[in-house]
Amino acid sequence: MLAFPLYTRLIGTGTRRGVASMMLGMAVFVANDSLVKLASSTMPTGQLISLRNFMATLLLLALVFATGQASQLRRALHPAVMTRSSLDLIATLLFIVALFHMPIGNVTAINMSSPLMMTAVAAVVLHLPVGWRRWTAVAVGFGGIMLIVQPRAEGFNAYALVALCSTVFVVARDLSTRRIGQDIPSLIVATTNSVFVTGGALVLSAFEGWVAIGWREYTLLACAGVFLIIGYLLIVDAFRHGDIATVGPFRYTGLIWALLAGYLIWGDMPNGLAWAGIVIVVASGLYVLHRERVRGRDEAAKTVPVE
Repeated sequence: MLAFPLYTRLIGTGTRRGVASMMLGMAVFVANDSLVKLASSTMPTGQLISLRNFMATLLLLALVFATGQASQLRRALHPAVMTRSSLDLIATLLFIVALFHMPIGNVTAINMSSPLMMTAVAAVVLHLPVGWRRWTAVAVGFGGIMLIVQPRAEGFNAYALVALCSTVFVVARDLSTRRIGQDIPSLIVATTNSVFVTGGALVLSAFEGWVAIGWREYTLLACAGVFLIIGYLLIVDAFRHGDIATVGPFRYTGLIWALLAGYLIWGDMPNGLAWAGIVIVVASGLYVLHRERVRGRDEAAKTVPVE
């Protein structure tokens, strides 16, 4: 996806490139979230998201035509693509609302619990085998989420529950992605997604109203739109140059960027309970990914014919 010679020369190929793209992608996503959060101080939610994604959609369409994929735009009407986009619309709106009212580090930490939720859904809904080790990691991880959310602690932020709901829809979105055929280009999926989010935000803005904004807001949203697209391309590049088991854990570097941005820009710092919860969620998520890797290796060994 990222075929720039300079990038390849600097980063290399294979697993090393996959890891680098994942880390850079997470940093870029946090930059997008930070710019959106900065713009939220002067704009309603619907107006902000619709403007950001309108700019992102224009850039994506430009990429579609530049890469000769215009004839594939009709694939955007595929039911699987539209289902994924609908789920991502809800996940995005919920995440942005939570981001506006919570420290960026906390909302990112809650969002990082998606591997734990994915494991639970795989066992309960899809009836896939999940051993006691992964179930234990999931249970411990959800305990960590409660430490971040702090439902009974002083200063409880109800928007933490909104962030948790956003993560549920992220998991549903990721599961629905499995139904999208490999013949549908990723760029078409991303463009459809951006169009859906733009449309949903416009509907929301009809109830909230619009306000006059200046060049500061337009600049923040334009940059956020660019970062959003770059982040998406980097994540796709990461999984195309490295296996999921190796590259996936580096997704958690996004939490480091989010905590750093929260401290440097807004002076936010999680309290003791939240710090403990963040450590538990990350450790549990990494362990789940580790067990997935072990399980995949064991299954691969069983399929090797014995001579």
